[in-house]
Amino acid sequence: MINNYSIQKPIHSGFGPRTTAKEALGGKNLSGKVAIVTGGYSGLGLEITRILAEAGATVIVPARRVEQAQETLSTIPRIELKKLDLVDPNSIDVFADEFLKTNRPLHILVNCAGIMANPLKRDARGYESQFATNHLGHFQLTARLWPALVQAKGARVVSVTSRGHRICGVDFNDPNFKNHDYDKWQAYGQSKTANALFAVELDKRGKKFNVRAFSAHPGTIITNLSRSLTDEEMRLMGALDEHGNRALVKYDEEFKSITEGAATIVWCAVNSQLDGKGGVYCENVDIAEAVSAENSDPSGVRPWAVSTEYAEKLWRLSENLTGIKFLD
Repeated sequence: MINNYSIQKPIHSGFGPRTTAKEALGGKNLSGKVAIVTGGYSGLGLEITRILAEAGATVIVPARRVEQAQETLSTIPRIELKKLDLVDPNSIDVFADEFLKTNRPLHILVNCAGIMANPLKRDARGYESQFATNHLGHFQLTARLWPALVQAKGARVVSVTSRGHRICGVDFNDPNFKNHDYDKWQAYGQSKTANALFAVELDKRGKKFNVRAFSAHPGTIITNLSRSLTDEEMRLMGALDEHGNRALVKYDEEFKSITEGAATIVWCAVNSQLDGKGGVYCENVDIAEAVSAENSDPSGVRPWAVSTEYAEKLWRLSENLTGIKFLD
C-alpha cells in the first residue's frame, strides 16, 4: 500500500479543538467569493454556511428539502437556495448545469451532506445509500462543477470525512453490499474512507489547475446525522445525558459543539495557512498525524484512507459506477 504519509504532518496551526469556525477563518474577507455547501441548511453545514456568508461570500446551498432549508437560512445574507438530491444523478446534473450557466467561478466547494449508519437502502441504480450519498453523489457533483472550480484560479474542495474511516477501508470488490451481508457501520466507515481518498486523488489531479482538495474530520457533534441511531448507541458513544437527552456529556479533542466542529472544515476551505498544500486529512484545525492501522489512539488518519494507490483505484471505481470521467 502506497501512502500519502509524507505530507500528513501537523503544521502547528495555533488552533485546536476549542477553536470556533469564525476563528478558523483567520480573518479572511470573502467578499466576491462564491461557495457551494452541500447540507448547508442544517447541523454543521448550516454553521459553515453562516460563517462563509458573514465573511462576505455568496453561498449556494443545495437542498433536498427546500422548504425546511428556507426556514433555517432566512436570517443569513447572500444565500442562494437550489434543489438537489445527491442520490439522483439527474438532479445533480440539473443543479450543476444551472450554476454553470451563471458563468461564475466557484472558489469553495464543501461536500458536507451525508447520512450515517442507516438501515440498508439503495438508490435507483441499486447502489448502497451511504456510499451513494456520501461519496458517489459528491464525486459526480464535483465533476460537473469542475469548469467553475478551474475558472476560480485558486479553488478549494473540502470533503467532510470522519474518524469513522477507522472502521474499514473501501471494499473495491463489493462496495454496494451485493454479495455480502449489510453492516451499517461498515458501510459508513467505507463511505468516510472514500471521502478522504477522494481528496487525495482530486488534489493530485487538480493542483495543476490550482484546485486543491482536503478532507476534514469535524469531531463528534450532536446533529441530525445521528437520527438513525438508537438511544443505546448514543449512550455508548457518550452522547446521551443522565436525563436520556441526546447531548454530549463532555467536551474534549473529539467531542465538540457545532461551531467547534465546523472549524476544521472552514479552515480547510479558506485559511491561508494551507496555501500551497492539499491532499491531506485534517482534524482539530490542523493537518492530522498519520498513524498505523494497529495504533489504538483514536486520533490520526489510518493508512487505507491516505493510500495513493487506493485513491486512484477509488477514482476509477467511481468513474465506472457513475459513468463520469473528468480530469483526464
